[in-house]
Amino acid sequence: MNREFLKELLSTPSVSGYEEAIQKKALAYGKTFADTQLTDPSGNAISVVNPNAAHKVLLCGHIDEIGFVVTHMDESGRLHLAAAGGVSPRLYVGAPVQVWHEGAMVSGVIATSSDLLKKDKIEASDLVVDIGANSKEEAMKVVAIGDPVCGDVAVRELQNDCFTCRGLDDRTGAFVVLEAAREAAAQGASLGIYAATTTGEETTGRGAYHAAARLKPDCAIAVDVTWASDAPGTNPGDTGEVKLGSGPVLCMGSGVNKPMNGLLRQVAEELDMKVQWEIAGGRTGTDGDTVNRTDEGIPMALISIPLRYMHSSVEVGSWKDIEDCIRLLAAFLVRLSEEMEKGFDFCPVQP
Repeated sequence: MNREFLKELLSTPSVSGYEEAIQKKALAYGKTFADTQLTDPSGNAISVVNPNAAHKVLLCGHIDEIGFVVTHMDESGRLHLAAAGGVSPRLYVGAPVQVWHEGAMVSGVIATSSDLLKKDKIEASDLVVDIGANSKEEAMKVVAIGDPVCGDVAVRELQNDCFTCRGLDDRTGAFVVLEAAREAAAQGASLGIYAATTTGEETTGRGAYHAAARLKPDCAIAVDVTWASDAPGTNPGDTGEVKLGSGPVLCMGSGVNKPMNGLLRQVAEELDMKVQWEIAGGRTGTDGDTVNRTDEGIPMALISIPLRYMHSSVEVGSWKDIEDCIRLLAAFLVRLSEEMEKGFDFCPVQP
């Protein structure tokens, strides 16, 4: 597992709708193992193993992160914002941020005040970025309307092989998709593997739709993060007990294909790997939902990475969980190759 590549992804801004810079890095890494690569109008980057195979599996790990977009510059030179994805504006008050303009970073801070902190609910429109400019004209020399803004947070190693950064949701999943495709290719998987680092999951779901509609795969695996129930204020009774460092999380839910889930469980047992389970009473809130309802319907399963403090700039994950997700998905792709050749049936009910 290439930890340094994941750290590079995490250090690259990818606010939803502004994924071009990070996708260039995903494509460069994919070239080390892919037989061919694809892009599309949504901005997806897809590294393909065995493009001539009769059967296809689509792997989706969304590479966009939550953040903000500059909507206005006032006469004092401060920047006003709109949310891009499910941000919690209160968490950003008084925090350092990065504004990205034409590939260059402009440092700033979210202004704080006693009046703002007294508000019961803080909206994205309440936030303003101070970049040190003294006027609108001065600010316009270095930033523009529509520039993306993200938290200014570096990757930091924690105890027990944990680490923290912003945007682990879901650049860790994009990393797993690429690494698992690389490992599966090395292990001799024969089916077509389409490892897509998808765009726009936090806002529109455009990337997963474009990929699934254009590729028309036999099935899909979404790799995303899920709430760890060992974080303060969480309740294992909500969706299941999920702990950091305790392995990949599989999903039981209406949208998840049962035969695929059964094969994932079987492969995990053969690897002597512990997995955790979460329950999705409805939608999973991932690219898997989008793929599942594309065209005539595409069978999908979901592999999730436990995550503490989701949708904040201090998300915490476990290196072990990520490594186990890669191992599980790679082994599953090898096994699925064998099963597809024998006529694997995705239908849970037979006539």
